[in-house]
Amino acid sequence: MAEPSPPPPSNAGLRILLSKDRPPSSTAVSTVSSHADRDRIIGVFRSALSRTEPPETFALQTVQEAIKPQKETVLVLEENQSLENALRTLLQELVSSAVQSGKKIMQYGNSLDSGESNCLITRLLDIVLYLCERGHVEGGMVFQLLEDLTEMSTIKDCKDIFGYIESQQDVLGKQELFGRGKLVMLRTCNQLLRRLSKANDVVFCGRIIMFLAHFFPLSERSALNIKGVFNTSNVTKYEKDAMDGISVDFNFYKTLWSLQEHFSNPALTSTNPAKWLKFSSNLAVVLSTFEAQPLSDDDGKLNNLDQEEDAAFNIKYLTSSKLMGLELKDPSFRRHILVQCLIFFDYLKAPGKNDKEGPTGGMKEEIKSCEERVKKLLEVIPPKGKEFLKSVEHILEREKNWVWWKRDGCPAFEKPPFEKKSGQGGGRKRKPRWRLGNKELSQLWKWAEQNPNVLTDPDRVRMPSITEYWKPLAEDMDPSAGIEEEYHHKSNRVYCWKGLRFSARQDLDGFARFSDYGIEGVVPSELLPPEVNAKFSSKPAEKVKRLKREDSKGASAQPKEPQVAATPETDGGGSGGDPEEGAVPMDSDNGAAEDGQKRSPEEVSGPESGQCEPETDADDIMKTETTSRDARAGEK
Repeated sequence: MAEPSPPPPSNAGLRILLSKDRPPSSTAVSTVSSHADRDRIIGVFRSALSRTEPPETFALQTVQEAIKPQKETVLVLEENQSLENALRTLLQELVSSAVQSGKKIMQYGNSLDSGESNCLITRLLDIVLYLCERGHVEGGMVFQLLEDLTEMSTIKDCKDIFGYIESQQDVLGKQELFGRGKLVMLRTCNQLLRRLSKANDVVFCGRIIMFLAHFFPLSERSALNIKGVFNTSNVTKYEKDAMDGISVDFNFYKTLWSLQEHFSNPALTSTNPAKWLKFSSNLAVVLSTFEAQPLSDDDGKLNNLDQEEDAAFNIKYLTSSKLMGLELKDPSFRRHILVQCLIFFDYLKAPGKNDKEGPTGGMKEEIKSCEERVKKLLEVIPPKGKEFLKSVEHILEREKNWVWWKRDGCPAFEKPPFEKKSGQGGGRKRKPRWRLGNKELSQLWKWAEQNPNVLTDPDRVRMPSITEYWKPLAEDMDPSAGIEEEYHHKSNRVYCWKGLRFSARQDLDGFARFSDYGIEGVVPSELLPPEVNAKFSSKPAEKVKRLKREDSKGASAQPKEPQVAATPETDGGGSGGDPEEGAVPMDSDNGAAEDGQKRSPEEVSGPESGQCEPETDADDIMKTETTSRDARAGEK
C-alpha cells in the first residue's frame, strides 16, 4: 500500500523550506569579504604610514594597491565608501593605541631619539588630505576623519588637533574641498564650542571663532543673523532687595542694572511706549549721577588700560550691590555702560527703517539730547577720553555699511572673474583703433560704424538752412501775430549770433543788410509779409551815393553860386558837400541815427507802421529834380 503523500506545506512552512533549500546567500559572503577587504586596506595603509617620503610620492600607489579601483586615478562611490570605513577604523585604532601608551594623540609615533615629528595620525591625515586635494578620493573624507578625531579626543588633545587644522587652513579652504566639507567642519567647530568652558577656555574659543571667520566667506548664510534676532537668553541678574551695609543708594543700583534689560532687546523697548518711558527716566538718573561724580586723572591712572590690559576685557561685570561704589570709580565700567547707550541709540537710528519702525518725533528729540550727554561724559572720562570717543564714533559709522549690506540680502563680496570669449577663427581678435573715453561714446561709435546710412539720415541733427532758421523771427515780425517785443527772437543773443554765422556762410547779401537794418534786415524777403518787406526793400546806401554824385556835379559847375540843396529845415542841416552825408553807416545804430537826421519827424515815426518808406523815396526824387533844374538855370 502506498504511503499517503504529505499534506501541502503552509506559507510559513514554505518559507522555512525555501530558506533551508536555498543556496548560501551572497550577503554573508559579501560581509565576510568586506571585513577581509577592510583589514587588507588597513594593513596597506599601516605599512604606508611607516614611509618617510612625502605623501605625493606614494599616496596614489597606496590607494591603487588597497582598493584596486575600476579606474586608475578616481574611485567610484562604493570604492570611496569602503576606503572611508577602513580609514575611520584605522584612525580609531591609532587613537586607542595612543591612549594606552599614555602619549598625546598628536605625538603618538614620534621618535624621541631622532627628534623628528613622525606622528602616525598626522601622517595619515596628510595622506588623505593629498588624495582629496588631487581629486583621487571624495573631497569630504578628510573632514570626516577630523570630526571623528575631535570626538575621540580630550579637550587638551583637541587643542593640538585644532592646531593641525589651522596649519592646513589654506588647503582645506580650496574650492574643490570647501564645497564638500564645509558643513562637516562647521559641525565639528560647533561641537567643540559646546564642550568648552566660556570662562576657562576663552582663548581656545577665540581660536575656533577666528578660524571660522577666515575659513568661511563673509557672505556665508550660516554665519549671518539675517533676521536680526537678539540674544535674550543672556540675562543680567542683580539683587532685588536691599542688603545691610551698602554704602550706595540701592535705588540707583537697581536703576543702573535695569538698563541691561533694555540693552538686551532694543526692538521691544522702541516699540513699547511704556518701556521707552521707563528706559528714558532710568537713563536720565544714571547720566545725572555720572555727571555729578566726575572722575579725576588719578582714577584714570589707577585703572590705566595700557598697563592692565586684562582688566579691560571682562566678559561680564559682577552685579553685587557691595561692589557698586568701586565700579562707579572705574573708568572702564563707565565706558562700558555709555558705549552700550550709543549702540542702543545707533540701532534706533539705523538706516533703512521706515516711519512705522523708526522712532517718533518725541523719541528723536530725547535720543538726540541723551546722545549728546553720553558723548560729553565719554570725553571727560580719563584716560584719553576724546580719542576713545572718536574711535567709537568711527566704528559706529562703519557699522552702517554692514546694516545696509544685511538689509540688501547679504550679496556676495566675491565677484567671478571676467572670462573673455576667444574668437571663432582661433586667432587673437584685433582691437578697434578707436578708443573713446566711456562706454556710452564707444557704443554710439560702434552703432554708427555698423550702420553707415545713419550719417546721411535726414532725421539726423544737421545745420538748418537760412530760410528754416530765420522762420521764427519772420513770424515774430508779422504785425498780425501780435507778439510782444520782449518775446521776440531778436532779443535772444545766442539765436541772433548763430543766425549771423549761418548767413555769413550761406547768404552774403542778407548778411550785408545787417549793417543797414540790423538783425531784422538779415531775414530773407520771401519769409516776410509784403508790408514788412517794403520796409527793408530799399537800399539806403546806394541812394546816398547817387545823391552825392549829383550834388558834386552841381557844385563843380557853379562853385560860387549858393547851392539850392536841401536846407537844414528840410534836410537835417547838412549841405550836399557834407562828407558825413555820403558816408555809409556801419551798423544799425549809427544808420538809424543818421537816418533820423535826414528825415522829418513824420518820416522818423513812419517805420513803425511800415508804410512811410515809399513817401520818403518820392520826396527825395522831387528834391533831386528841383536841384538839377536850378543848376541848369544857373548855367544859362
